[in-house]
Amino acid sequence: MSDLNVTVIAGGLSPEREVSLRSGSRVADALRRAGVEVELRDVGKDLLPALAQDKPGVVFPVLHGIAGEDGTIKEVLELAGVPYVGARPHACRTAFDKTTAKAILEQAGLKTPESVTLPKQAFHDLGAAALTARVVERLGAELFVKPRACGSAFGVSRVESAGDLPQALMACFAYHDEALIERRVTGTEIAVAVADLGDGPRALPAVEIDAGTGLYDYTARYTPGAVEFHCPARLPAEVAKEAARVAVAAHQALGLLDLSRTDAIVTEAGEVFVLETNVAPGMTETSTYPMALEEAGLDFGVFCRDLASLAAHRHGLSV
Repeated sequence: MSDLNVTVIAGGLSPEREVSLRSGSRVADALRRAGVEVELRDVGKDLLPALAQDKPGVVFPVLHGIAGEDGTIKEVLELAGVPYVGARPHACRTAFDKTTAKAILEQAGLKTPESVTLPKQAFHDLGAAALTARVVERLGAELFVKPRACGSAFGVSRVESAGDLPQALMACFAYHDEALIERRVTGTEIAVAVADLGDGPRALPAVEIDAGTGLYDYTARYTPGAVEFHCPARLPAEVAKEAARVAVAAHQALGLLDLSRTDAIVTEAGEVFVLETNVAPGMTETSTYPMALEEAGLDFGVFCRDLASLAAHRHGLSV
């Protein structure tokens, strides 16, 4: 049994609560198998008093969506003086804001789909018909509409024609007041996990996501059998190498720590377009991060234990 004790935080009140609970349970079970003393806690008003009363060695946050990925919980943990796994608050905020993250990734020389970001109010004040027409004129009629900050593909719509755009915007605005509208890039959808166990970030084997003619949305992500996965992705060796480079570069450009997952599209020409980089990858039975760990020959529990140990050492603790 390791001397390390870890509190896994999962749940919360975001729309991704159920996914977070499933991810958190898997992480907690994996840590126990690796010989770590683990407590699994939900997020609520009793969290801070509990951390103060029985201070854990390390917190392993497995929270998705707002408060889980936007830096809030990390700020709270820093106020409590508790070491934790994952990126610092500022980096979380940057990565969670898709528009800001895209700008940083582009400054780092990475490709992202051409886009515009517009608030709900703009469509009201400037006229929805005129504004959507300008968007289509600029980006084309085949688009993706996404909430500026949200996870698990909530509020994401694929637009096939200009007539679909108003409905897509309405679905988006149910989750966030600003919409990121991207030119649709076609190709192979992949997820590239990045892991850093103290010797620098490295990409794990890319996972190819084949949703058929459907969208890799919330239901597809977390329903066993809804999507076909290939790990490693069926890419030429040089393209797979480029995808790995891009994922590590995104991780570094955004200032992330320990782990991340970059979602991307690989075109027929072999270009890699970053869609987003996630600071709190899902860890459920259908999530791509554990698939990549397995393909890389890394034990899930040992990996989580080593990340927790690394966080403890960053905080000056000996374990």
